[in-house]
Amino acid sequence: MTTTATWCDRCGEPETGTDHGTCRTARELEPPRFCSRCRRRMKVQILPAGWTATCVEHGLTRS
Repeated sequence: MTTTATWCDRCGEPETGTDHGTCRTARELEPPRFCSRCRRRMKVQILPAGWTATCVEHGLTRS
């Protein structure tokens, strides 16, 4: 049996048990840095029209 954890996509810490108000505020202007499904650091590319973030395991996320 596996348990699925949800991670903060800005700081990489567990979503539960920690206040992520600062992370949510920063994420309004910044792309994610960590995959919220597996906690891996993502490759982020800032583009004139937005951003892309790629997790090796879970693929591409866009703005």
